[in-house]
Amino acid sequence: MTDIPVASRIIKGIHFSPSDGRVMLSFANGQTRVFEGVPLEAITDMVEAPSPGQHYVERFRHQYQRVA
Repeated sequence: MTDIPVASRIIKGIHFSPSDGRVMLSFANGQTRVFEGVPLEAITDMVEAPSPGQHYVERFRHQYQRVA
């Protein structure tokens, strides 16, 4: 997995595997969530959003399959 830097108050880490589209998000509250089938473009959109946390809530979390 590749670590992708993100400037966010609620998302502390993004770890992405381009080979299978698996992404692990680490949150400031200590939770970790894993999604699969995520294209690199979706990660780029979240990281480049004015508010990556808000982007996650509004456009990411229900669009991709959560596996953990």
